[in-house]
Amino acid sequence: MKAVQAVNVVKDYDLNGIAVHALRGISLAFESGEFTVIAGPSGSGKSTFLHLAGCLDTLTSGSLGITGINMAELSKKQLALLRRRSIGFIFQAYNLIPVLSCIENVSFPLTLLGVDRKEIRERSRAALRDVGLSGMENRRPKEMSGGQQQRVAIARALVKRPALILADEPTANLDSKIGREILELMLELNKSEGTTFIFSTHDQMVMDYARRVVRIRDGLIEGEEVK
Repeated sequence: MKAVQAVNVVKDYDLNGIAVHALRGISLAFESGEFTVIAGPSGSGKSTFLHLAGCLDTLTSGSLGITGINMAELSKKQLALLRRRSIGFIFQAYNLIPVLSCIENVSFPLTLLGVDRKEIRERSRAALRDVGLSGMENRRPKEMSGGQQQRVAIARALVKRPALILADEPTANLDSKIGREILELMLELNKSEGTTFIFSTHDQMVMDYARRVVRIRDGLIEGEEVK
């Protein structure tokens, strides 16, 4: 099954009356279990594609399927449910809730899904253990380093066991050592759980880890490399 399938996807924005063509008709397919990078300079359209694939935005034209489901056939409510159940996000800025503890941040997606409270606790602790943060459950984001906060963000993405994880510049705020540790962790989870990972980045280190690199420039596919 295709984790993501895009056919002639166009995304335009209106910026104070000026048309901005973020994506100009790209077609891409990602198989389940891929560990793939979408690479390109700032403004190339790579983050826009991830936002579309994550049901955070709507396309201007074309078609986009996520885990075999055509997004055009879903209502806003159904898209939100698909996002909650099947897609995990790892953002450059972590997007942790500052007033919540580490484990509360991780638990939040399960709470939205109405999972039993005991199961939430067990799965959240397990997710934190998987990212090497056992014993730090009650710390708040401000009490943690950047690398630790990113691990919390990864645990939050993984805790609902999504079929697809989208990571937008996940190493941008990390030093190379922590960035490499984060990538090793995600690669291991990809291998052990079969989770599909799609990154957007211009970080060569992230590209080195990927098994496939798709290059985008000015909203068009420039080429790709399969290792």
